Amino acid sequence: MSRAFVSEDAAAAEAAVLPERPVSAHPNLVTPAGLAQIDASVERLAQALAATPADDPARPALARDLRYWKARRLGAQVMPVPSGDVAEVCFGCAVTIRDGVGRARTWRIVGEDEADPAQGTLGWTSPLAQGLLGGTAGEVVDFDGARPAVTIVKIGAPPG
Repeated sequence: MSRAFVSEDAAAAEAAVLPERPVSAHPNLVTPAGLAQIDASVERLAQALAATPADDPARPALARDLRYWKARRLGAQVMPVPSGDVAEVCFGCAVTIRDGVGRARTWRIVGEDEADPAQGTLGWTSPLAQGLLGGTAGEVVDFDGARPAVTIVKIGAPPG
């Protein structure tokens, strides 16, 4: 066999090795819905991996993603979701804020993997969530000039 073929095979094998998805150093706090999302991801990826031939180029990415979600599942800490009156911003609550020009926006503080700002959810480790956690209605949250201050308008249990 030509050395050229050996080098091409080695290069192809090396290209198939993907870097691991980084796992946050923060505790993996999740809502019950977030835990269900993790479980669904593990199940979906395990099924996809089992159905994927060993020589399929998609297999390394499936295996890597499955390792990521299994690690996230292993470290998941389900947090209670607040109900009723909520006195201060906490994990799982809904918080309405008003910015300096009067625009109001409601966010729900959730786990890192659950966060989807377009859907109104913020990961608890995000700078905005970190600034809001522990705050009370009427409080102005200043971010040391890194972003405009916001006012906490309302805190409550998440909808649903």
